[in-house]
Amino acid sequence: MNRKPYPSDLTDEQWSVLEPWIPNAKPGGRPRKTNMREVVNALFYINREGCTWRALPHDLPPWKTVYNYFRAWINDGTWQQFLDALRVRVRQVAGRDPEPKTGYIDSQSVKTNQGGEQCGYDGAKQVRGRKRHIVVDSLGLLLVVLVTGANVDDARAAQDVFATMPGRDYPRLRVVWADGKYHNYALKDWVSLHRRPYRVAVVSRPADAEGWVKLPKRWVVERTFAWLGHYRRLSKDYEHLTETSEGMIKISAIHLMLRRLKPTPRKHPFGYKRPPKKLTV
Repeated sequence: MNRKPYPSDLTDEQWSVLEPWIPNAKPGGRPRKTNMREVVNALFYINREGCTWRALPHDLPPWKTVYNYFRAWINDGTWQQFLDALRVRVRQVAGRDPEPKTGYIDSQSVKTNQGGEQCGYDGAKQVRGRKRHIVVDSLGLLLVVLVTGANVDDARAAQDVFATMPGRDYPRLRVVWADGKYHNYALKDWVSLHRRPYRVAVVSRPADAEGWVKLPKRWVVERTFAWLGHYRRLSKDYEHLTETSEGMIKISAIHLMLRRLKPTPRKHPFGYKRPPKKLTV
């Protein structure tokens, strides 16, 4: 890499973790000359810094090349494969079983930039745009993500979310914690009908509570949304298609897990300025 590094770039240790899972070039075509590490760095850059595709710095690969890999890896499921493989590694390093036993589901309503498919109005949050539905494990690591219009009911969308989580993929999963929006008999019947090995357990807000209250279990997925909020591309939904929105969320989760496995050393430690000491007479 013959350029000055960006804050979002992969370190050598992080790249050594991800490199074995990079798909090989398709047989029969031209030999691959693209630097795949730089392609991944460009995707992390656009996700972290929030720029448009055509605004990628010129010392990174051409934006069209980066976008083509981004789209191709959505279509063939590569991003989900990265996500699943890294989650197993992070859990093992943390001393956990590779497969999660508990999950946590929630949604987040976000505004869209200029329309796109599946946009709606969330009357509860007063947001016109889309909803991000995610399920995470007990460490806050992303399992699945689904993007819908903001007008879609959470319990209804949960059926589509759980449809991507068959029991064979998560054999140890026994309970998915949720808030009161998922207290829905249709959802309960769906889980039973499709013979999922897990159940949806609702954590209700205390009746006498006023203002913000930290509720058990639910804070795990809320923390994950906070982590994702550090990525400026996710400040709004800038994508035309919901599948590209899901891809951007997966890229953020992958970047977070790589940094969790191999932390990036801080070159400029942050520190608050201390107020000047008052002179005593």
